Amino acid sequence: MESSGNDGAVAAPGRVTAVLDGMERVALVLACAGLCGMAVVQGWQVFARYVLNASPSWTEPLALLCMSTTMMLGAACGVRAQRHFGFFVLVEAASAQVRTLMLALSSLIAAAMGGLLLHWGVQLATRNWDYPVAGAPIPQGVTYLPMCVGGVLVMVFALEKLWRPAIPGAER
Repeated sequence: MESSGNDGAVAAPGRVTAVLDGMERVALVLACAGLCGMAVVQGWQVFARYVLNASPSWTEPLALLCMSTTMMLGAACGVRAQRHFGFFVLVEAASAQVRTLMLALSSLIAAAMGGLLLHWGVQLATRNWDYPVAGAPIPQGVTYLPMCVGGVLVMVFALEKLWRPAIPGAER
């Protein structure tokens, strides 16, 4: 059976969407794991301090790493699901052409912010990689990796919003 030349063009958006869906699921699972990890680490901190009378030094930096991971990956998932801050009443009240322009501008701003988070995160990670975290045996640069990953995901998910309306049948 022969295939028409358009099959590849139709299948490509589906594959890209499937990859982005997978990235979103992984980000959401990691954000949830970060939240659970933060609760466990803080619980251990309280138990060790008040029951064992021996407060471990590694709990604060690890809890902060878990928090920034949860925050950055959760924000990226929020961009993809369009659950981020916005002036939705204004967008809904606008004409179709103005609405399209406003949504495109919103996506461009979000993508730019993701790019800035990536840029600044890379700078901070590379400049601080040689310094140890106080109280934990990891490089200081590790604490900025969630900022880098979150910035990439915010940028990709925001740019998807610009690309997706061009896909026939894409509702998301």
